[in-house]
Amino acid sequence: MSRGRGLPSYSVLMTVYDRETPENLNASLDSMLLQSYPPDEVVLVCDGKLTCELNIIAKSFESEFRPYFRIIRIDDHVGAAAALNEGIKSCTCPYIVRMDSDDISFPERCRKQMELFAAKPHLDMIGTFAEVYDTGKGEAVGIKQLPTKHKQIKKYARRRNPFCRQTLAFRRELAEEIGGYAELEECEDYEFAVRMLANGAKARNIPEVLVRYRISEEDYRKRKSFRSTKNFIRVRKLIRRSGFCSPLDVWIPSAVQLTLCLLPWKATRRFYMRMRKS
Repeated sequence: MSRGRGLPSYSVLMTVYDRETPENLNASLDSMLLQSYPPDEVVLVCDGKLTCELNIIAKSFESEFRPYFRIIRIDDHVGAAAALNEGIKSCTCPYIVRMDSDDISFPERCRKQMELFAAKPHLDMIGTFAEVYDTGKGEAVGIKQLPTKHKQIKKYARRRNPFCRQTLAFRRELAEEIGGYAELEECEDYEFAVRMLANGAKARNIPEVLVRYRISEEDYRKRKSFRSTKNFIRVRKLIRRSGFCSPLDVWIPSAVQLTLCLLPWKATRRFYMRMRKS
């Protein structure tokens, strides 16, 4: 693996549990280990017992990329937030690059993020744009674009997550200072981003598509479920109580989410697809 001169070292942090497919996990890990500026370490947190096929994939990477590929095993399924916190404890590099076990990072992703950290050392969080890949259609259906400058990001965060979670890279020290991820059922990535910003984190989004993330019919159905809607509103109320946003910033997105929950799922799906295409 070739190293970049003068760029900071970074850890890749990924969690996986037994509902993932071996093909997705293999492709996701490959995309991180074949970066043009490769990681100093990869921490894979197994959130509960994995299937035999997933274990084979994880062990094969551990064997091939020893000693900088580490597997952290948790006996019981504890959820994304708790698993991520275990991973943060095991990361040793100054920056952590998040990755989901079913998505793909393009080869220049980490180089461009680390180059920006090197050029602007005051930054604490860097995300990117992302391509949305519909697994049912087998094609890209849109690009998720988010604000790129710090002030825009902080304003946007009052109502919605200003980062695609699978594109985020952040300063490990600050993440540890704020206590990592809150152990929520859902939206832990949004709450984490807000808490980082509220505690002084400076942020940017690189206006380039550097990650492909997969979305399925199951994801659309889950987003309109009553359980997800309840969690969505609960997290926004939590953020409001912290003083980060106004009551209006809670009411408007909550009203939209409630409407989507009540609509037929095909209408919800069309809404999200139009958002992606725009």
